[in-house]
Amino acid sequence: MNQEQQRTTLEVIAPTVEEAIQKGLEQLNLSADAVDVEVLDSGSRGLFGIGSRQARVRLVVRASQPSEEKPASVIEEDVPNHEEIIWISEKVVSDLLERMRIKARVKASIRPPSSKDEEETVLVNIEGEDLSILIGRRSETLNALQYIASLIVGRRLNRWTPMIIDVQGYRQRRERQLRMLARRMADQAVHTGRRQVLEPMPPNERRVIHLELRDHPLVITESIGEDPHRKVTITPKRR
Repeated sequence: MNQEQQRTTLEVIAPTVEEAIQKGLEQLNLSADAVDVEVLDSGSRGLFGIGSRQARVRLVVRASQPSEEKPASVIEEDVPNHEEIIWISEKVVSDLLERMRIKARVKASIRPPSSKDEEETVLVNIEGEDLSILIGRRSETLNALQYIASLIVGRRLNRWTPMIIDVQGYRQRRERQLRMLARRMADQAVHTGRRQVLEPMPPNERRVIHLELRDHPLVITESIGEDPHRKVTITPKRR
């Protein structure tokens, strides 16, 4: 039996890809950078809860790898600087894509906080040919990639660093669509006098809706339900 066959594998089922990965890591008592992750089934919410299917992933424990050489300017710093954060983020995402057998270009940058309550964020953009497989249904594959990469980067930096991974500007386009949806549904709530309930969304997309309408004079927003079926409601304010 060769070394590849001897590697430990674990298949995990959970409501979402992110939950399945976390559950598997806990069972193996390993960090994200110690395993390769294969999404076998991203699952489905079904229609009104009917025909829903849970996500299934396979975790493969990686063989020990020699330590990677970092740029000299990175090694000299005890506290991660922007150069180190960018270098590690690009390296981690590139390695994950390579294991997924996806050829693409990876470019990271740092977005400074827009307010005192926010942290700086690592923005990682992926460019290439026909990368729709990286997005998946309702962004589930992209969110899973972002989740895994964030865990690995955080471990290597010894601190949590917010990260957003985008594929050919998909998240920017999706954010514009969500903002338009938020305004349209707010107008409908005001016009009909009835609460509007949006489709289930991941946390980052619900946040876009809340932020877009937080200063709206005629409606209020609220998230209801449990993940992965949590959704935003838009309710007219009482006059």
